[in-house]
Amino acid sequence: MGKDAGQTSMRWLAILAAGVTLMICCASLGFAQGTEEPAFSVDVTGPEGRESWSIGLRILFLLTALTLAPAFIMMMTSFTRVVIVLALLRQAIGTLHSPPNQVVIGLALFLTLFIMAPVWDQVKTRALDPYLQDQITQEVALEEAAKPIRTFMLKQVREKDLDLFLSMADVTVPEGPEYVPMRVLIPAFIISELRTAFQIGFLIYIPFLVIDMIVASILMSMGMMLLPPVMISLPFKLVLFVLADGWFLVVGSLMRSFN
Repeated sequence: MGKDAGQTSMRWLAILAAGVTLMICCASLGFAQGTEEPAFSVDVTGPEGRESWSIGLRILFLLTALTLAPAFIMMMTSFTRVVIVLALLRQAIGTLHSPPNQVVIGLALFLTLFIMAPVWDQVKTRALDPYLQDQITQEVALEEAAKPIRTFMLKQVREKDLDLFLSMADVTVPEGPEYVPMRVLIPAFIISELRTAFQIGFLIYIPFLVIDMIVASILMSMGMMLLPPVMISLPFKLVLFVLADGWFLVVGSLMRSFN
């Protein structure tokens, strides 16, 4: 009798499960038929309600410019030379992660702001303030803002690099520096900055390389060939750098290299 009762209960549970499944299927089918797929659309309209593609393109160009502006500004300033020299200094000492990247980039940014402060003051006086006061148009403001930056880059660029890009761009030699196109001046300036940064880095490497060679020679003469020379030379390089006031010398040399 107990066996019959168990079979009856199992039968009712199966019937109940089938009914619940059928109800769920019907509900989902009705919901699918009663709803439509979601749609998302963006309309860009002009001031009179008409669709204007020019406004959308201007917004797109503005967002693109805001995204790439920091990189463009950094490549047209002293940031390239400063950050490369600081990175080479860290490698020359042998401390791979000290100071960390955040400190190196932060120091490079503040040094760049200090070096470029006269240029930014000229940009503010010639272009930004008159434009905010509605004294000049946007095109004139951009031209006036480019003049101090152009002057700074022309002081640092090598004539050889400038001639290279002028010949590659098939541009005739301009009558004066103010007529050099920016598309030619910027890559020439970047190459010149890389060359100068590597020159300074080579001079920084020399004293630390001498210490490594002396330590390696001493270890070889003592028969300690399995001991890495870097482990012994690193404290001596740190002591030499601190006693020589290395940060003062490196930063001072970087600042004077832009004069």
